[in-house]
Amino acid sequence: MIMKLSQELQYKAGMLTTRRHFLKQCTTGLGGMALGGLLGCSSWEPSADKAPLLSEVLGNAAHFAPRAKRVIFLHMAGAPSQLELFDYKPELQKLHGKPCPPSLLEDKKFAFISGVPKMLGPQAKFSQHGESRAWISHRLPHFSAVADDVCFLKAVHTDQFNHAPAQLFLHSGSPRLGRPSMGSWVTYGLGSENENLPGYMVLVSGGNTPSAGKSVWGSGFLPTLYQGVQCRSQGDPVLYVSNPAGMGRDLRGKSIEAINKINQQQYREFKDPEILTRIAQYEMAFKMQVSVPEATDISKEPAYIHEMYGTEPGTTSFANNCLLARRLAERGVRFIQLFHWGWDTHGDNIQNGLNNGFVDRCREIDQPMTALIQDLKQRGLLEDTLVVWGAEFGRTPMQENRVGVDTPFEGRDHHTDAYTMWMAGGGVKGGITHGETDIIGYHGIKDRVHIHDLQATVLHALGMDHEKLTYRFQSRDFRLTDVSGKVVQEIFS
Repeated sequence: MIMKLSQELQYKAGMLTTRRHFLKQCTTGLGGMALGGLLGCSSWEPSADKAPLLSEVLGNAAHFAPRAKRVIFLHMAGAPSQLELFDYKPELQKLHGKPCPPSLLEDKKFAFISGVPKMLGPQAKFSQHGESRAWISHRLPHFSAVADDVCFLKAVHTDQFNHAPAQLFLHSGSPRLGRPSMGSWVTYGLGSENENLPGYMVLVSGGNTPSAGKSVWGSGFLPTLYQGVQCRSQGDPVLYVSNPAGMGRDLRGKSIEAINKINQQQYREFKDPEILTRIAQYEMAFKMQVSVPEATDISKEPAYIHEMYGTEPGTTSFANNCLLARRLAERGVRFIQLFHWGWDTHGDNIQNGLNNGFVDRCREIDQPMTALIQDLKQRGLLEDTLVVWGAEFGRTPMQENRVGVDTPFEGRDHHTDAYTMWMAGGGVKGGITHGETDIIGYHGIKDRVHIHDLQATVLHALGMDHEKLTYRFQSRDFRLTDVSGKVVQEIFS
């Protein structure tokens, strides 16, 4: 069987096929190998001398030598204001309180602005930090310590001005439901470095999931093997990872054995690749019962690490999730996605104003995201871990303005034309700024980065060509970047 599979893995010029071609063309016998791997463990404990179910069979499909092995994506759901964090605009302060020029409103779509709003100066103090002299707001005092480890992208722009479509666009390349998320594409292309943990894991804080819901880590039309697995801070770290009362590990193993015999029979009859995914999922779930509780137990970390991150084991917080992200990264999880909700700072109430709710959100992320970079660096992980920070869009230089509301808004509306994201590690140059906006932060005027460019760049860091990472669905080849996108080569060392 192995010889037959080896021959099937050859195609055209004798080159070894990708995992995608393998899944689509060489499924004969794979179900048997998968089931054999399961049945070979008499005690139903993972054995080091057993071949992994899928990861070793499918291999690594990088198109060229990668700079990064994994990604940690920090998404600030709701979109923080770049004008109060990283994009310092002293000229905007001079315009504070003046009517917005008509040229900024003509032919533009805003989520809530109506009429003629007033310009809103920066609601934060800025200073320069590090050898790079990067401008960072006083709202992020800890983060200023890692200014020279970060590459700022100052002219990111998107096509969507409402939260859910924009979040889907950022993570799946489309504003509509049904496309695979970036993490799914990455694990589809590369698999996981750890056969006992999912390749794609998701951590949520802030009290809510993103506006687009769990679709932002869904697998879309890819096999469900590649969807994100959400971790929780309380109870079982992953739903149903514990056995029910009265069911021991051996009994659980025997039940999976029986279920997969049925799965194998179904595969022989229908040849549906999703059945292979189901077999793989059962084995992974069984292994996760041991690996997940250990990997997600941050209470085992030493006291100085908890002080560094500001963590409190047993609670739900962005700080806990940052520490957990580091633990998952060092255990070989390929794509780790953090969502922190509550950044929709329109200023229409005290909870989301730039001088109250926004300040609280900054305080929640400042220390832990700084600690994450420092901790990865001191462990030698930052060089091959790409950390990405950002949101679905930015914020306007003018204040929020709505018909029939006389009270001034201490906030900003959604803005698609220019905002700031940053990257660190994974071969990206630290201490540089790529891109520039105009004097009020409204338009990108130099080195603009579209969302598809950002996606192409993340895949490039992982050794994948975004134009070649495709999946055939409904008679056409799809990719994360749709039909556009270019790698931002200038930010790599």
